[in-house]
Order: sequence, then structure tokens, then C-alpha cells
Amino acid sequence: MAEGPRKYLGETVEVKTQHRIDEARLAQFLGDCAPGYAGPLRVRQFEGGQSNPTYLLTTPDAKYVLRRKPPGVLLKSAHAVDREYRVMRALWETGFPVPEPLDLCEDDAVLGTAFYVMRHVPGRVFLDVTMPDLSCDERAAVFDSMNATLARLHSLDHAAIGLGDFGRGGNYFLRQISRWSQQYEASKTADIPAMDKLIAWLPTAAPVEEETRLIHGDFSFHNVLVHPTEPRIVAVLDWELSTTGHPLGDLMYHGMEWYRPAGNDARGTLLGANLEALGVPSLEAYVALYCERIGRAPVENLNFHKAYNLFRVAAIVQGIVGRARDGTAAAAGAAEQAARVRPLAEAAWRFAQEGGAA
Repeated sequence: MAEGPRKYLGETVEVKTQHRIDEARLAQFLGDCAPGYAGPLRVRQFEGGQSNPTYLLTTPDAKYVLRRKPPGVLLKSAHAVDREYRVMRALWETGFPVPEPLDLCEDDAVLGTAFYVMRHVPGRVFLDVTMPDLSCDERAAVFDSMNATLARLHSLDHAAIGLGDFGRGGNYFLRQISRWSQQYEASKTADIPAMDKLIAWLPTAAPVEEETRLIHGDFSFHNVLVHPTEPRIVAVLDWELSTTGHPLGDLMYHGMEWYRPAGNDARGTLLGANLEALGVPSLEAYVALYCERIGRAPVENLNFHKAYNLFRVAAIVQGIVGRARDGTAAAAGAAEQAARVRPLAEAAWRFAQEGGAA
């Protein structure tokens, strides 16, 4: 890879000591679940990703990807590989762009923790949201494909594809605020006044309208594969946080590409960028296009959504810090994530104040 800042995610490394697996047992499992499987098998681990250890499995004729729960004591409801597998299987059957899921194993005796295997999809995962190696037209096409993919997801009838009981309906934002508040408190390693203020204010400002769709929960450029040579989305990855809920949860979380604070995320930000020169629409235009595609009214309360999503990320990052403290983090450098939490919380509180918080 060329010298200089990383442009893509998806590099692999030797399997880390704490995440080693029984490769002979895995090969036997693949022989049972993957049609045409033939070894020898080579196992590497994807670098990055803070939750479920993910492995690239290579044979002379095929590639597969394995995701598993990490070892150790885990937060309740976290690392739900069974939910990932279930939603991907349902989506695959509709033709939605996800890797083909092959099998789920919930028997800890096989590899030590629950896991699932899917086919490998070739593609690019952009680290830098400005996608510096693309032309203006290519970048515009990728953003348009991303918008269309999210609208397509939210247009699905989740009950009709067997996911009617995948999550609870109603009170989505209130439930999410409660969930991430609890995770933050469970993982807390320092006092952050802005987080305390957000925990108190967000429930009072949450939208009251009810709308329930299948949502990804972490929809962003770091969780999609762009075709190796064409400017279009070929697969959506990492469904661990998927559920049924308000589609604006996905849309405005993805919208953080435009408003997350500079210097807080290796993926960068579009905040302050010359969008016209990049070929990227404004957040307002992007949201309007999504609303047109899905047939919904314009989005209101943008400041609430910005505050809520930055708060949510702060809580997720704090969870990573907590796992580093407890020894269950999946990626190197998890402890250094602690420095990100306060700036995210303070940026969220500024949006909350713009939205009327006192």
C-alpha cells in the first residue's frame, strides 16, 4: 500500500492471540455449510472493528468471512451475531445488497463463542469520507448510491420478510436514549457533564411521531462495500445494531458524515469542506432526496437528531473504553478511544442548546 494516510478499511493481520480459533474445527464446519468448500484453509483477522472479531477465510477457490462474539464477560445484548445472521438472511432473500450468509453456529464448543460465516464480497471500504482518490462525478455517484440503498432498506416491509418480531415498535428514540444512557453509565470511566445534561434533555425533546421500519443502526460509509471499480454500493455490512425503529435514526446517524466534529474520527468529516468541489450534496439536499425517494415529509428537529446521534456515538465509544478496561476489546488502541468521548458529548450538547436545551 502506498505511503501516506490510509484511504481504505479492510486490511488483515495475523490472528491475535486472544482471538485464536481452532482452524481444524472451523474447516470441518465449513465443509458442512459451504457448498463446494475445499481446503487448505488460511485464516487472517481483519484489523479494526471494536466489537465482534472478524476473520477472512481463504481457500484456493473461494473466500469467506467469519464474525464471532469476543471471549470474556460481555455487556448484556451486545455482540448479537445471531441477530446479524438473521437479518442478513432475510435481506439476502429479498435481493438487498448483503453478503450471502451461509450458517450460524451457537454452540460454544466449536470455536469458543457463537459465530456465523458468510461469503466474501470484493469491494472498497472508504476510510476517508471525502474519498480523495475519486473524481467529482464518481464521488457524487457513490453518495447517490448510498442514499438510494438506505431508502431501499427503509422501504422494505420487515414483517413480510419474517422480521415482524425483530424489534419493538413505538417509542424508538426514547428506548434508544434509555439504552445508550444505561450503556454509558455501565462503561463510565470519567465524569462528563455534557453527557449528564444530554441524558436529562434528550427524552424531553424526542419526536413523538411513530414510524417503524427495519433500520441498520450503524449506517455509514465504513459499513458498506463500494464496487472495486464502479461508484456503487455492492454490500451493506455489520448488522449488529440492526432493529426495527424510526428510519430517521439511520438517516441522521449517516448524516454525521456532514456534522461530526473535526479531528474526532479517523474517517474525517465533511464539516467545513467545499462540498460543491467534491461533488457532494449538502446535508439538507441529501436528506431531501432521501425523503423524496421514500415518500415522506421533510425532516424537522434537525438539532435534536444531531445531538442524539453524537450522544449515541459517545456512548458507543465509551462502551469500547469500558471493554478495554475489562479486557474484551477486539481492536488495538481501544483505550485511546477515551479521548473521543468528551468532544462528542460537548458537540452534541451544543446542538441540543441550538434545539432549545437550557
